[in-house]
Amino acid sequence: MKKNTDLLHGNILAALTRLAVPIMATSLVQMAYNLTDMAWIGRVGSSAVAAVGAAGMYTWLSTGVVTLARMGGQVKVAQLLGTGNKKEAARFAGTAIELTIALGILYGLIMALFAGPLLGFFALPDQGTVDQARSYLMIAGGLILFSFLNQTLTGLFTAIGNSGPTFLANCIGLAANMILDPVLIFGVGPFPVLGAAGAAIATVTAQMIVTLSLVCFVRRDQVLFHQVRLKAKMEWHCVRSIAKIGFPAAVQNSVYCGISMILTRFVASFGVTAVAVQRVGGQVESISWMAAEGFGAAINAFVAQNYGGGKYDRVKKGYFCAAGLMTIWGFCTTSILVFLGEPIFRLFITEPDVVPVGVDYLRILGYGQLLMCIELMTVGALSGLGKTLRCSVISIILTSARIPMAMFLGHTSLGLSGIWWALTISSTMKGIVFFINYLLVLKKMNVPTALPDTGKCKKGVDEIDIL
Repeated sequence: MKKNTDLLHGNILAALTRLAVPIMATSLVQMAYNLTDMAWIGRVGSSAVAAVGAAGMYTWLSTGVVTLARMGGQVKVAQLLGTGNKKEAARFAGTAIELTIALGILYGLIMALFAGPLLGFFALPDQGTVDQARSYLMIAGGLILFSFLNQTLTGLFTAIGNSGPTFLANCIGLAANMILDPVLIFGVGPFPVLGAAGAAIATVTAQMIVTLSLVCFVRRDQVLFHQVRLKAKMEWHCVRSIAKIGFPAAVQNSVYCGISMILTRFVASFGVTAVAVQRVGGQVESISWMAAEGFGAAINAFVAQNYGGGKYDRVKKGYFCAAGLMTIWGFCTTSILVFLGEPIFRLFITEPDVVPVGVDYLRILGYGQLLMCIELMTVGALSGLGKTLRCSVISIILTSARIPMAMFLGHTSLGLSGIWWALTISSTMKGIVFFINYLLVLKKMNVPTALPDTGKCKKGVDEIDIL
């Protein structure tokens, strides 16, 4: 596999575009997974949508857990490749995969064993919704390992500048999901009607197919993965180095999800309709933030490799190229959500009393898309420099502000719309603060205070060459 993008030389915009477009496309494909589920579940009714929405909070929380291995592994591998140390980069890649497997098994067991008590947090209003949510969580959460592996392998492919395989693998998974969803949700032929559980089975099966596809691409790679060795025992020095970078990002993502869960409980006090709107509206909005996160992953790899190689001028220019592209994307998504909210929302739920609330959600959230895109892209750039702790502190403080804002605005005449305004206001604040913060970091870039940590590991004795 030789289609890797050279991030250290040549035209910056061209390099970023070649790497970012497949990643953004992959993010949109992943978004299509969720939208496909919502489109079919929405036909069952708002109660089923609310069930998937509540259970989906815990599958979302899992992304914070796997970020420990994914972000730490991606940044370390990219920085080491920037220094030309491919052997050490492969060692860190192996450790990241091992850590991912351990975290995926542990998280899956917790979801499967404690699904009932975990869902009790949301105080869902009726038992039918609770039962559907439990079934969804036990399946989608219990088998989360495949999603974990897909995210870490995606990060490692991004680190080497080859985002094509993850796009192709996710397209294959999406095709499988689109076929399985209606078959398992509504029951076709010999298959029984499974409802929310059917959506979970379809999603997990698609994730398994993506994992198998990525493994096929891994076995063909000659840049990094051909040197990766998985070991019977993890090298704890490597784990510590990965955790040093990944842990702040993991905490940030987990806290962000935790705050959303608290807000969901507050939203639930307005009824099942409000939860359904939040779920569907959030999935529609993901057309913006998932693409921005995908571009953030690209700028992360670009910054990390060039920082590792001492090319600080390219680090600066790369960020402003990315900022320009994200500004265009932000304007486009704002226009879509503000002016096309009703026809889009009706694709998922057509109940007359739900549609106006959903359109209101999309319109209000639409106003904050530009600066949210800048925020997510900047987080990727700062993380590429190893400054994940800084990102976490800013994000946790400003995201936490959503809770008091939502409680205050939700009890005014705005009602439920006040919660949506709290989300938009906080996203706008984060975008401004992150942009200013990165400008301050760039001012110090001419004389770096420290070189990237090579974090060499000791070679283990229990290596198993399975990749």
